[in-house]
Amino acid sequence: MTSSLSQRTEKILSELVAATNAHDLDALMACFAPDYVNETPAHPSRSFTGSAQVRRNWARLFDAIPDLRAEVSQSVVDGSVAWTEWELSGTRRDGTDHHMRGVMIFTAADGVLTSVRFYMEPVESADGDIDEAISRAAGTSPVAYRPVPHRKDRS
Repeated sequence: MTSSLSQRTEKILSELVAATNAHDLDALMACFAPDYVNETPAHPSRSFTGSAQVRRNWARLFDAIPDLRAEVSQSVVDGSVAWTEWELSGTRRDGTDHHMRGVMIFTAADGVLTSVRFYMEPVESADGDIDEAISRAAGTSPVAYRPVPHRKDRS
């Protein structure tokens, strides 16, 4: 059985997606608390507090990406917390693609979103295979990397 708190959180998320896809900035802003906190753990300097920044961000996105669409492909809601997997796509005014995917973990209270842990990233179309990605993460060259055999502890 879904709790009424979970149902209210699901309703806010539905309203957020609908407002985003309608490019209705006022309806979108109605989803956020004035003291909303956006925490971006992978990019800490991008974190912020306050719905005024939310408005500035979305006004710029709606202007720059006239056909911006949002889709939540999966979500799990437990009371006031919602784990959501998003895809944002569209075409920028300069004709280039805008495509982001990731996870947003929202917290809601009193009918509005109060915080998010934001893990959205641009989709890279030509960023190499998994070996290249791991080499970048490890700071090694995929060609130069040779595993070091592990020695068994003989104590």
